[in-house]
Amino acid sequence: MPSHPRSPPYPWAVPSDPSPAVNEPTGPPSTEPRPYRTSPVSFVRRSGRMNVRQQRAWDERRHEMLVDVPRQVARTSVDPDWQFDASAAFGRDAPLVVEVGSGQGEAVVAAAQSAPGTNFLALEVYTPGLGQTLYRSLKAGLTNVRLMQANAPEVLEHALPPASVDELWVFFPDPWPKARHTKRRLVAPPFVEIVAGALRPGGLWRLATDWAEYAEQMIDVLDASEHFENVHGPRGAAPRFDGRVLTGFEAKAGRADRPVVDLTYRRV
Repeated sequence: MPSHPRSPPYPWAVPSDPSPAVNEPTGPPSTEPRPYRTSPVSFVRRSGRMNVRQQRAWDERRHEMLVDVPRQVARTSVDPDWQFDASAAFGRDAPLVVEVGSGQGEAVVAAAQSAPGTNFLALEVYTPGLGQTLYRSLKAGLTNVRLMQANAPEVLEHALPPASVDELWVFFPDPWPKARHTKRRLVAPPFVEIVAGALRPGGLWRLATDWAEYAEQMIDVLDASEHFENVHGPRGAAPRFDGRVLTGFEAKAGRADRPVVDLTYRRV
């Protein structure tokens, strides 16, 4: 990684170059064929602008929390040969909680405040969401949060060492409600296998969704997996996880009269 005036205290982090286009490919395009992403991703890249306070935090201090992820092809891809060193990134060894799709950072920041002895890794692809999470974390004075702008399945499969995650959170993933789009849902058998590799034995996978049909799919694939047991019995829903703060997504679901289903599975 190239040297940078601010990089020595954070050798694992992204350089603090103010350009928002992080890790864009440089040089002439390769002519070598590169097979990539044979399955659809669970998100669509959206553009969006940060507000003034988000942009200032992003420009001046993202090097403190945003991990520099080597790319394969796309801006949210992960080089399969790279591995994340949590001990170096956080400066300590501690239980690791990973949130997939951290959004605006409400859940991960609140959790990090209440559990300072735990490390929290927030995975998100949308830059404004990362900017808001960064701003919230800095405002709260947190040192136990790190951010990655990357496709979560690639992070879990390639970047995190096997059995290194203590808890995985997937709260309100995109439900892709149209029938022709359901193949893009994140919680499906291939992702279950990836999560099984990342979670330690006894580790917990917490999920929440406000789409009843997606909840049924989650239960179907996880109850059928040999790697997981439903903490609340076959096809059992969990009580609302008290470590999950009320986010904008959940409030919107309430206004639309869509009940939220919580699920908790243990890695066996």
